[in-house]
Amino acid sequence: MLSWSEYIPIFTAILVIVNPIGAVPIFIGLTHDQTYKEQKYTARLAALSVAIILIVAALTGEAMLGFFGISIGAFRVGGGILLLLMALTMIHAKQSPAKHSPEEAEEAEQKENVAVVPLATPLMAGPAAISTVVIYSHKAEGLFNLSFIIISCLVTALIVWISLRLAGPIANLLGKTGINIVNRIMGLLLTAIAVQFIAEGIKMMFPSIQ
Repeated sequence: MLSWSEYIPIFTAILVIVNPIGAVPIFIGLTHDQTYKEQKYTARLAALSVAIILIVAALTGEAMLGFFGISIGAFRVGGGILLLLMALTMIHAKQSPAKHSPEEAEEAEQKENVAVVPLATPLMAGPAAISTVVIYSHKAEGLFNLSFIIISCLVTALIVWISLRLAGPIANLLGKTGINIVNRIMGLLLTAIAVQFIAEGIKMMFPSIQ
């Protein structure tokens, strides 16, 4: 059951993991040969895809875990390790392979439409973001709490759309150094979230540990 004090951290966690600012340089690189109208469409489709992927994860994630016989405790530990690995790469201002591998980047350059793959997934709504939404959805008992998580996903997608639509001005304003600083700060926050996921997962797997 979620408490009022958990709502802001949940939204913050989802936003940090999706990391719209971190996606700005990749969006610019993948859409450099598109017209302004095409870039607008790509940004809109990517944001919509992020919303759909995260909301579907929130609604069906726990049922999928049950189908495969995976306990939420084990999923918390696994998701926490994935987040921790991603956080470490963000702190070093690098792109995590869990989000976007070099092979996927090379393939994306040959695609006409890059909005869904690789921009929406796995870059923003990738395994780490999906894991986080599933874990929080498990704690959301009742329609109100689940609705908040869905709203958080929608607001995050809105911020994604704004960030990609303003990718050029954001890149010019922050520069490479500014974007790296943002990534490092988000990586530090993500580290704390990852450690908390792992600790809570271990407690669920081993109730005798206090």
